[in-house]
Amino acid sequence: MVFDWLDAERERRRRAGLTRALRPRAAADATLDLASNDYLGLARHPEVTAAAADAARRWGAGSTGSRLVTGSTELHARLESELAAFCGFEAALVFASGYAANLGALTALAGRGTRLVSDAGNHASLIDGCRLSRAETVVVPHADPEAAGEALRGHAGGRALVVTDGVFSADGDAAPLRELAAVCREHGAALMVDDAHGLGVLGEAGRGTPAAAGLAGAPGVVATVTLSKSLGSQGGAVLGPARVIEHLVNAARTFIFDTGLAPAAAAAALAALRVLRREPERAGRARAAAAGLHRGLAAAGLAATRPDAAVVSVRAPSPEAAVAWAARCREAGVAVGCFRPPSVPDPRLRLTGRAVLTAAQLARAVGVVTSAAPPGASRA
Repeated sequence: MVFDWLDAERERRRRAGLTRALRPRAAADATLDLASNDYLGLARHPEVTAAAADAARRWGAGSTGSRLVTGSTELHARLESELAAFCGFEAALVFASGYAANLGALTALAGRGTRLVSDAGNHASLIDGCRLSRAETVVVPHADPEAAGEALRGHAGGRALVVTDGVFSADGDAAPLRELAAVCREHGAALMVDDAHGLGVLGEAGRGTPAAAGLAGAPGVVATVTLSKSLGSQGGAVLGPARVIEHLVNAARTFIFDTGLAPAAAAAALAALRVLRREPERAGRARAAAAGLHRGLAAAGLAATRPDAAVVSVRAPSPEAAVAWAARCREAGVAVGCFRPPSVPDPRLRLTGRAVLTAAQLARAVGVVTSAAPPGASRA
């Protein structure tokens, strides 16, 4: 049969401890959440959910078409304007997802003859965007501006673009953006920053990693963000010079040919952005929660990554051990992320510091993760 090969693939995954399965989440879940990307605790904020419900009643459940046909509403325009202003960029363009924003930006800004310089730790959406762009892609060691400069020096001419996460989603470390920007200026290259995990957490009042590095609004800098993490909604956006955004409207295939973001999601993201503007202390609370997790895990002898933003990782001895570790944590009432190859080079638990976590909850989480640790777990 034509799909018999899938049985062998399933068995290979099982033997490697890499089988994945969906686990539906109940609406009322008493589990302590250290797994989601709801860094600021806005996904259930009453103003955010009310805005989503009101938009659904007013505009309907869906956007009804692509943004260039019927899918753009006043909500999308307001969100783009306020998001660009908040992050310090000239203009913004909202996509149906953060993944689509990265694919659209890279395929529209690069192509044959372009050299893309991509950090080895970049998110899958950036990796896929590089591949789909058909540009020459050079993968450089993680967080290494000197290596990026070497890759640019070898380019014979034409367009060049350095691509990096602002905050790396697995380990939680921030990219050296100032140094990368200096390298780009030296070689006439643009810099594209995926700030999915920086928006709402880093920079003054959570304005993101480009703002924190003094690069927001720079003529050679483009940023992408998700609306599904700190803003607790759904969707993504590209931020940059107005001429870049105008080009994306005309050239980004994931914008032109995809149904627009649902009005409820756009309204929720807009409401969340306004809450963040009013309550900028949420960003600092998320960072403090992550720092507290790191301190507690390190004091317990586990080798946890030191967070620059809201993500803390703890290495596991094997994929199977990571799965079992996460399961024991869940049984004890604490939800943690479980990352395994090929998503990451080595297996680990991923914990998120969230602005709404109390000191007691953080202490409980550290205790559960520590007591559930498997034999052979990495130790400091």
